[in-house]
Amino acid sequence: MKLACSSIFNSNFGFGFSRVFRVFFSSTSEDTLFKRISPAGDPRVSIVPVLDKWIEEGRTVNREDLQTMIKQMRAYGRFTHALEISHWMSDRRYFNLSPGDIAVRLDLISKVHGVEQAEKYFSNIPEQVKAFQVYGALLNCYANKKSVEKAEAIMQKMRELGFIKRTLPYNVLLNLYSQMGKQEKLDALLQEMEEKGICYDKFTFNIRISAYAAASDVEGLEKIIKRMEVDPQVILDWTTYAVVANAYIKAGLVDKALAMLKKSEELVTVKRRSAYNFFLTLYAGTGKKDELYRVWNLIKTTEKVYNTTYICMISSLVKLDDINGAEKILEDWESDHTFYDFRVPNVLIAAYCKKGSIEKAEVLIKRAIGRGKKPNASTWNHLATGYLEGNQILKAVEMMKKAILASQPGWKPNRVTLAACLECLKGKGDVEGAEELVRLLRAHDSFPIDVHDRLLNYIKDGKPGSSALNQMKGDDLDSGGETHGILEFRQGE
Repeated sequence: MKLACSSIFNSNFGFGFSRVFRVFFSSTSEDTLFKRISPAGDPRVSIVPVLDKWIEEGRTVNREDLQTMIKQMRAYGRFTHALEISHWMSDRRYFNLSPGDIAVRLDLISKVHGVEQAEKYFSNIPEQVKAFQVYGALLNCYANKKSVEKAEAIMQKMRELGFIKRTLPYNVLLNLYSQMGKQEKLDALLQEMEEKGICYDKFTFNIRISAYAAASDVEGLEKIIKRMEVDPQVILDWTTYAVVANAYIKAGLVDKALAMLKKSEELVTVKRRSAYNFFLTLYAGTGKKDELYRVWNLIKTTEKVYNTTYICMISSLVKLDDINGAEKILEDWESDHTFYDFRVPNVLIAAYCKKGSIEKAEVLIKRAIGRGKKPNASTWNHLATGYLEGNQILKAVEMMKKAILASQPGWKPNRVTLAACLECLKGKGDVEGAEELVRLLRAHDSFPIDVHDRLLNYIKDGKPGSSALNQMKGDDLDSGGETHGILEFRQGE
């Protein structure tokens, strides 16, 4: 479980769907600009022609509408389209950008084009509009990229400009230190806050909790939670106790974890679905299957059960090695959902492949295909890994090709499996087949160009690219994890 405090600045610019719904869909029959751009989900397809056509038809759009659309695009991860709207707002509609607009654009440039392009944009911003929000956005960009030295340099510049009077920038840097395991720097920054009279907020405390949890410092964890409980300025919510529960689970203190989970459950008032998803995962971590099913039954009787919750439940049962239970939940999902989301069966497919039950995985996939459903890249990626475990290398290569062909730009395969496929093809003298696999990866933007080049060099002469293979094997491998992004702990949830 991850406390994603690096998204602190993003949360300020985030926008709830309910508000967007009221703004843009007050009349279901009304033709709105948002309705026109929302179906364009492919980031490679520009929405600028849609925006231009709206104006050509004699329609108008104000700054607030455009800002709202940018926020909604960002909320759904459509950063390329959000950036297009930002540029269109100033370049085609000639709206002057506020410091907040500039900060949002800076963040979007970093996400779409990389932090170097964001730095170039920042350097061209007139000094008179480089307000707190703009420096804060650049600080957050560096924190997201885990660029400690650059983040520290911007923090120092913000100190010199008198911008460090709030908790927010401290939280961004504190979270970066926590993620990088820089305990001494984290302690020093907290000390600076106390010396300057900058009060901790809930997020500061949560970062401190996460750092103690990562260090398995149970004593420190218990001290900070007691401090929070007596601080009248801090309103505890379910996320805080959930983080503590997770730390106790990692320390093997199951009884204490269960006590924290009970406190956490009592505090759930909003975002219940998000909370229950975490409770499923955490109760699985305690090994208490009865508690897991208790929460599941509670969800089914009080909430609409979405695909993400099914994924959490099936993943939790797999973790407890209850494959039969996971199969029953999947059957329940298949009978109750008209929209077939392959991420749900992928959890069980991955479990089958890891256990060597490749035949069960194949049956599940064939059953879905027979119903007209299309497996995604992760489905084939899991099968490739399963075939590799069963020493069926050529089938693994075939499935890896299917995975790449079915992938979206930026998707990454299981790198150990990919490396094994390349080594196998090279070992069999099938240089052409290995090169084809690497070219497919490049075409689908799966790795940086330099990695592709080193892999091709390795395939040709066996020397320069071996480091690329070793790097792939050593990285965080399983890109097919269906709970990635679902079980990420966000501040304020």
